[in-house]
Amino acid sequence: MASSSGNDDDLTIPRAAINKMIKETLPNVRVANDARELVVNCCTEFIHLISSEANEICNKSEKKTISPEHVIQALESLGFGSYISEVKEVLQECKTVALKRRKASSRLENLGIPEEELLRQQQELFAKDQFDSLDKHTQWGIDFLERYAKFVKERIEIEQNYAKQLRNLVKKYCPKRSSKDEEPRFTSCIAFFNILNELNDYAGQREVVAEEMAHRVYGELMRYAHDLKTERKMHLQEGRKAQQYLDMCWKQMDNSKKKFERECREAEKAQQSYERLDNDTNATKADVEKAKQQLNLRTHMADENKNEYAAQLQNFNGEQHKHFYVVIPQIYKQLQEMDERRTVKLSECYRGFADSERKVIPIISKCLEGMILAAKSVDERRDSQMVVDSFKSGFEPPGDFPFEDYSQHIYRTISDGTISASKQESGKMDAKTTVGKAKGKLWLFGKKPKWSVKMGPALEDFSHLPPEQRRKKLQQRIDELNRELQKESDQKDALNKMKDVYEKNPQMGDPGSLQPKLAETMNNIDRLRMEIHKNEAWLSEVEGKTGGRGDRRHSSDINHLVTQGRESPEGSYTDDANQEVRGPPQQHGHHSEFDDEFEDDDPLPAIGHCKAIYPFDGHNEGTLAMKEGEVLYIIEEDKGDGWTRARRQNGEEGYVPTSYIDVTLEKNSKGS
Repeated sequence: MASSSGNDDDLTIPRAAINKMIKETLPNVRVANDARELVVNCCTEFIHLISSEANEICNKSEKKTISPEHVIQALESLGFGSYISEVKEVLQECKTVALKRRKASSRLENLGIPEEELLRQQQELFAKDQFDSLDKHTQWGIDFLERYAKFVKERIEIEQNYAKQLRNLVKKYCPKRSSKDEEPRFTSCIAFFNILNELNDYAGQREVVAEEMAHRVYGELMRYAHDLKTERKMHLQEGRKAQQYLDMCWKQMDNSKKKFERECREAEKAQQSYERLDNDTNATKADVEKAKQQLNLRTHMADENKNEYAAQLQNFNGEQHKHFYVVIPQIYKQLQEMDERRTVKLSECYRGFADSERKVIPIISKCLEGMILAAKSVDERRDSQMVVDSFKSGFEPPGDFPFEDYSQHIYRTISDGTISASKQESGKMDAKTTVGKAKGKLWLFGKKPKWSVKMGPALEDFSHLPPEQRRKKLQQRIDELNRELQKESDQKDALNKMKDVYEKNPQMGDPGSLQPKLAETMNNIDRLRMEIHKNEAWLSEVEGKTGGRGDRRHSSDINHLVTQGRESPEGSYTDDANQEVRGPPQQHGHHSEFDDEFEDDDPLPAIGHCKAIYPFDGHNEGTLAMKEGEVLYIIEEDKGDGWTRARRQNGEEGYVPTSYIDVTLEKNSKGS
């Protein structure tokens, strides 16, 4: 608080001058102390305002020294133009006084100030100037240190934000996978996820850099700046105290000197008075004696003041020598060492700033190398092969279309019932023209037929998949079941060993307590073996079909497929109780609709023709066997049960699977 008040006094007009002006202006008015303080503050604020404006004008004029013209321009710009005339008058008076003062100080003896006083003032000004320069320099050093600390703090924030944004980017493009089916299989996808993992590690290293800078650089700088301010304040206070002590010694010496000078003048006056009375014949003896006593008294007092002045002078010279050669150099040295330590600390922080980055360079290099390795791991041939393996169906491409001779005689029936039935169905025939052909094309490389989509969820034997995909799925399931079986077998062996140990050492446990677990394990083993046997049977069936196809797909036993709940190649049926098992129309007694149709002597009219895409044995009653590529006549369209009624040229009729033929309906059959 003392230092701050001292600084405020240095920035204000001397109160003695203000009091003098108030007394000269208002001699008969008593002004309170608060009013005097207010006047001082107003004058100080006015001077600060004028000086600030004059400084700006000086800077605009590209001058280094504020001239009286700048002050006059400041008064004009601030609206104090009425003061300009008085200011010019005062300026002229000051110039006149300064001119006289320069003329009077042309010689040293005309100054009225002893040489030693001038020397002391010179030394004091030199010391004060040096002290102020060191004060400004040390303050600049601390400000620079804090500025660098602020720079490090902003760099830390940049690193933290960068790491956070990188982690958010990785999280955005690397979502969590809920199942194994969604895991990336292609090398390009795996490489991308590896790059994301490396980028996540890179973000972690940026966080490490931020933490290292915060702990090693920023925190250390803030602590050292606080200690530096405390040390600087202590050294400056010591310098001010030393200067104040030297000023006090000077005042004491100066007072003793002035007192000695005054006593010497009084002694001279007493001597002159004594000599005058002693030479005066009219003076009485008493007056002469009194003047003599006064002379002796003044001479004695002058001698005492002389001794005191000599002692004070000797003390001041010693303190001054100590001040300029011991105290002040020591303070300057301490300030120098403090500034050097500040410079060394900055150097260490610069090095720590770089080391924080350099420490993570090896790990960052590994992250970048990992990204490069991930890029090199991309195998376009492997990805293409995986696509082929994923979508490989195992079906053979369709064969060439044979020549179809429509000039042959087509048997027609005159039955009114069948004709009326054909008329009722004629509206649906146009919509389904070339349906079988479209299905055959879309199944290999495009969408699946509608009947396969309607079958609901995936089947246990994967018969809803193409043969090649079905074989892969069955093989995967068999491998998983074998692993589970091995685990159960190992568990059974372990339980048997434990049971043997319990039987040999009853105190270790009851062998009967392991019996439920053994029974459960045996049941699991039996169940797994049955599952493996069942899946191996399905796998053998698929491998037998795909391996023995030859140039074209060989015929398959439809009766076996129906009893197992599957239909090849599409697998549209299942033995699940919840699934609808479809087959050719079954005969229910001697008077069923199927029997009535075949007992009719008149054959149904042909509404189109079809070509067999796959061979069909037709062992079931009511079905018609056909060979691959055979052309048949359509006499009854599929009514939604998956079967179409066809007839050979020799008149043999029966039902064939709609998915095994390529149907072409005739538009002119509507009028038949």
